[in-house]
This record gives sequence, C-alpha cells and structure tokens, in this order.
Amino acid sequence: MATNILDVTQIVPQLKHPTIFKQFDALQEGEAFVIHNDHDPKPLYYQLVAERGDIFTWEYEEQGPQWWKVKIAKKVFSTGQQTIGEIAGQDLRKAEVFKKYGLEFCCDGKKSLEESCKDAGVSIEEVKEALEALPENGVPASQDYANWGLDFLSDYIVNVHHKYVTDSIPMLTDLSHKIATVHGNAHPELFKIKKHVDVLLSEMKAHQEEEENVLFPYIRQMVQLEKGGKPLAEPGFGDIENPVEMMLEDHKAVADHVHAIEKLSDGYKVPADGCDSYRLYFHKLYELDEDLHHHIHLENNVLFPKAVKMHKALAN
Repeated sequence: MATNILDVTQIVPQLKHPTIFKQFDALQEGEAFVIHNDHDPKPLYYQLVAERGDIFTWEYEEQGPQWWKVKIAKKVFSTGQQTIGEIAGQDLRKAEVFKKYGLEFCCDGKKSLEESCKDAGVSIEEVKEALEALPENGVPASQDYANWGLDFLSDYIVNVHHKYVTDSIPMLTDLSHKIATVHGNAHPELFKIKKHVDVLLSEMKAHQEEEENVLFPYIRQMVQLEKGGKPLAEPGFGDIENPVEMMLEDHKAVADHVHAIEKLSDGYKVPADGCDSYRLYFHKLYELDEDLHHHIHLENNVLFPKAVKMHKALAN
C-alpha cells in the first residue's frame, strides 16, 4: 500500500501543525504518512516529542536543498500481548510485583512485559514466576479499580489522591525549606531536592485543578449520557484525547521530579547526623512517592484509557 503524502506547502501556516497532528493521530500502529515541505520541518519533530511522546519514528526521504520529505510512522506497541500498563490496570497485585522489580508501568506502561523487563535488566522468567505465585482468589472489591464506574473512580482519585497531595503541600513546603537551611551546608544535595520538591508540588497543584475543573467533570457527564442513552455534546477542548495527552505529559514531568528526588536522597536514606525533622521530611517524601505512583497508575492505566474508549463509543 502506498504511503500517503501530505503536501504541507499547500496549507496555510497557522494550520500546518494542527493538520499534521490530526493526520498522525488518525494513524493506526504501524501506519505512516510522508510530509512534503520546502524547508526542514525539524521543529515539528520536537513538538511531536513534547506532545505525543516516544510513539513515532521520523525518517528523512529527502533533505533539501529545495524539498524535504519526512516519513512519520506510528510505532507498533500492541504485538498481540498486553502492555504492562494494561496488566497492572486489571490487577493491582500485579502492579505491586512490577514495582518490586523496578518495572515502570505508569508513565511507560505501553511496553510489553518482555520489553519492560529488558529495559530494567531483570529476568522475565523471574517476574512471570512472581505473577503466577499470586493467589487465585482475585482482587478484593475494594481494589477492583478496573471494574469501578468512571464517575466513581474519578471521585475516588479526587477524594483520596488529590486530597493527599493538597494536604501534604504545606508540611512538605515548610520541611523542604527548613531542612535545606539547617542541613544544606553538610548535605548540599538538599538544595537540589528542595528545587524539585517546590516545582513538583506547584505542578501537581495546577495539574489537579485542571483535572477537577475540566477533565473529570466531562468524564462524569459522559457516564450520565451513557446511562441515559443521550447523544454526546462535544466539549470546548475537542476530542477527549487532547486533555488526556496533556495530563499524561504532566505525569511524565512529575515522575521525573520524583525519580530525581529519590536518586538525590539515596532512596530517602537519612544520614547519621539527620534530626527528627530530617527523618520526618524523608518519610513524607517517600510517602508522596508511593501515593503518586498509585495515583498516576490509576489515571494512566485505568481511568484515561476507559474514558477515551467511552468517548469514542458515544461519538459513533
């Protein structure tokens, strides 16, 4: 089958990138199209990375001096196997196994179990044995998130995880400043930790407000429309995948800060000269790490995929 060619030179400037993004989003995994342009479209590459992540390939077929042609393909992730995110989304106990072996199933959950084990440098056989050793009595109802209604799951995330972050901000902000001021000379990494903590908390506050004011109300509205058999009214943000992609990018940024804090603190290890406040600070950071891991998992691997699926069903 011939690859579609999009002649970008025939599109008005303000519509070029939106048109390219629309065509890319319509691709199935493994499909591609070629953009034809009169200059190197490298800025588009960086925008695709920022807004869609590592889900595409970029191959120059012609590089000037008059014309540039670039083949853009959507990577194949679904190889007949479930992704690690899908596995974790169906059974929280399996998510705990992945966490034990250092397998990233939240912000990098589109990989297969085999790919994730390879990237983490762990034995897939050992991980499979741990998964198979789980009891057969299934997930308790209190943790069966995959079968909860999306409105109920949204409320749960707000009332449990959003509330936890909101309640933690004052104490962590105060401890971050206090510990860096008192112990920073002996442990200069505390100043770097403080920067990450400050940005992380600020970004999470804005992120949660966006979800609570825009995305989650729309998800609840979709649930009611589905129950009532009523038609879907398109929101101001267009396809639900638009805000979902923004939230996923936020999650990646949050994960980067958390990983940096964990590394700088040597796994939240309190030094011998650490005071009680120092211990409390690192304990709260560890607690935040744990909560965010679960929080992001529920959104990335359960709520968002099901909300996108529901939106498509209602739109048809």
